[in-house]
Amino acid sequence: QAQLVESGGGSVQAGGSLRLSCTTSGYKYICLGWFRQTPGKEREGIASIHSSGSRTYADSVKGRFTISKDDAQNTLYLQINNLKPEDTGTYYCASFRQGTIAGSPFCPLTRDEVNRWGQGTQVTVSS
Repeated sequence: QAQLVESGGGSVQAGGSLRLSCTTSGYKYICLGWFRQTPGKEREGIASIHSSGSRTYADSVKGRFTISKDDAQNTLYLQINNLKPEDTGTYYCASFRQGTIAGSPFCPLTRDEVNRWGQGTQVTVSS
């Protein structure tokens, strides 16, 4: 059964880095991405990657977060640099339906399009 399993979360000090991983059990997804839920807020999409390699980022994480994938290892990654206390939360790997923009496919960062969730991994950033 296709499933998504995250790892790599932990407790770090502000300014540090983490790399989150998500194994995809070999299933070939069109759209994969990362969502996060910070305390008191709804789960939000932060980064996605299409099977073609195109990436989409939420404005709030551009410049510090990098999404990538290794198809040979069936693994999705999220590199987070210069961590801030407001990055504290649970990070979820997800697969979702692709959309189109200007006739080109892309992976929208909306919960409504998610069709599979991982169990989440906790990131805690201390100041």
